[in-house]
Amino acid sequence: MTDRHDRSSVSTMKPTGDVLAALRKLMKNLPNNLGTINAYIIPSNDAHQSEYLAARDERRAFVSGFDGSAGTAVVTEREALLWTDGRYYQQATKQLDTNWTLMRDGQPTTPSIDAWLAKALQPGSRVGVDANLITAAAWTPLQTSLKTAGCTLLPVSPNLVDLLWSEQPAVPHNPLLPLATTFTGATVAEKLATVREKLADKRASVLVVSALDEIAWLLNLRGSDIDYNPVFFSYVIVTPDVLYLFINPAQMQPQVEEHFRTNGVTVEVRGYGEIHAVLKQLAESTPPPAGGGPLVWISSGSSYALVALVPEERRLHDITPINLMKAVKNDTEAKGMRECHVRDGVALCQYFAWLERCMRDGTAVDEISGAARLEELRSRQAHYKGLSFTTISASGPNGSIIHYHPLPETNRPITAQELYLCDSGAQYLDGTTDVTRTMHFGQPTDEEKRAFTHVLKGQIALGTAIFPRKVKGQFLDTIARKALWDIGLDYGHGTGHGIGHFLNVHEGPMGIGIRLMPNDPGLEESMFLSNEPGYYKDGQFGIRIEDIVQVVTANVGTNFDGRGALTFRTITMCPIQTRLIDANLLTVRERDHLNAYHQTVLDTLGPLLRAANDTETLDWLVRETKPI
Repeated sequence: MTDRHDRSSVSTMKPTGDVLAALRKLMKNLPNNLGTINAYIIPSNDAHQSEYLAARDERRAFVSGFDGSAGTAVVTEREALLWTDGRYYQQATKQLDTNWTLMRDGQPTTPSIDAWLAKALQPGSRVGVDANLITAAAWTPLQTSLKTAGCTLLPVSPNLVDLLWSEQPAVPHNPLLPLATTFTGATVAEKLATVREKLADKRASVLVVSALDEIAWLLNLRGSDIDYNPVFFSYVIVTPDVLYLFINPAQMQPQVEEHFRTNGVTVEVRGYGEIHAVLKQLAESTPPPAGGGPLVWISSGSSYALVALVPEERRLHDITPINLMKAVKNDTEAKGMRECHVRDGVALCQYFAWLERCMRDGTAVDEISGAARLEELRSRQAHYKGLSFTTISASGPNGSIIHYHPLPETNRPITAQELYLCDSGAQYLDGTTDVTRTMHFGQPTDEEKRAFTHVLKGQIALGTAIFPRKVKGQFLDTIARKALWDIGLDYGHGTGHGIGHFLNVHEGPMGIGIRLMPNDPGLEESMFLSNEPGYYKDGQFGIRIEDIVQVVTANVGTNFDGRGALTFRTITMCPIQTRLIDANLLTVRERDHLNAYHQTVLDTLGPLLRAANDTETLDWLVRETKPI
């Protein structure tokens, strides 16, 4: 899976003239007597800066018609522009109507949003944005850039899109799922004690937690307020004496209260909307820690609306301790991650064996029915709780759209004449999966085999890399790309993302990609990431090979002068199709590695398939794991 996924896909173009006209009318006469703005920024965020959104928060998609998961809209008196990166160029081109200009973020000739606004607006202009939807880290440089150009950045409330969206969905508040320590490996009380130790180390008195996955992990609770992400809308504040939970009271059912008792913590529950008042009161009234120091620890990735409530001299802007604690899986979490990938591998092999039989027998399968079959096979596995993202089931040219998933109007048959790319994953009580395999059920072309083999070479290079402990993931990105660069190819997405434990399929703060990740603490043992290079030929085909890997100690003679040597252990269990490989392009070391991986897959899944008396899948697995 690439570093972001969509819950939607390329669809019909939405006319946006009426909504833009209504928005511009509001911009000329803001509510609450705020006057006029000359430009309005519509980010892709919710108030928690979530990557995936509940339907209610898809404001940018409502205004622009573009429903990719990454992008920012800017509307002025005469223009409407959408910035998005290379993963979405194709999709945006198909979804934006003529009212919009696509700004291809990442291209050398494309200005940043603040640079474009500074040039396009007259001095004295005012730019508005909902301060709940922009991080403090993004607000500050934007404000500085606009101020230099003689313009002003203004927090606008209420959100202007909300005022226009007559059929905006309601805020979800679904039931919560308590997790037993047999899955989490630590009680809430134990986690909270560690957090409070970190607070004391930083000489801070208040920790603000706004990221939904951090809250779910800390409290050993899961939810379903956002599709595919087992999180729930809430905020948490931790002080040395009190654990505040801001949440819809309807979600505090008896089993949740019993869960907190079992986990040895007392929680002060407040309404979700009370976070701002309580934080303001704590920031103003709590005395500083003994000996002085900052008062409130709040991540710069939190919304500017929250951060602005804390006087600047009392802020500690740093990544939260929960973010780092969550990224390094404990022994129970790591075991669960490995075990759920084994069960997931059984379902994947059953799916691909079934697909191959359908191709052989002439049974019609398309992208949608294929994805449904895979979901049904996964649902049979123990601890299954749903998908971890919308399945990318892409045949032929649809595979070249990096964040595609099939809709009725784009659905294509899966045939033996085209490449088929399947990027999918599931949520289990003991972990989260994400895997991509690219298949051809007939005779691939030489071009397809050449590209696939170079993607594989890069994937093996990264998967077998040995590197110093705490090295930043960004420094490993080139390892995966070099084989493709050697033949003049590349891909427009990240190479690896962290992955949660029965949590978000994309998890920071670490990652592997070209972009700088300023909060990356460096890789260490029991972090889990994806390894997923690819290649996409516009309008023809797409190739991606993705495994989840665990960071482990490397058994080598050197240890980088005492820093420690690390490598990756692949935990995804599914064959890589050898039919697509030009073996002449592989080195002996690469062949040996692939053969060893396939033997591990066979040894791991074979007994499970025998026990299930699934001879069809077992026969397929034996064929697909034959040494090359």
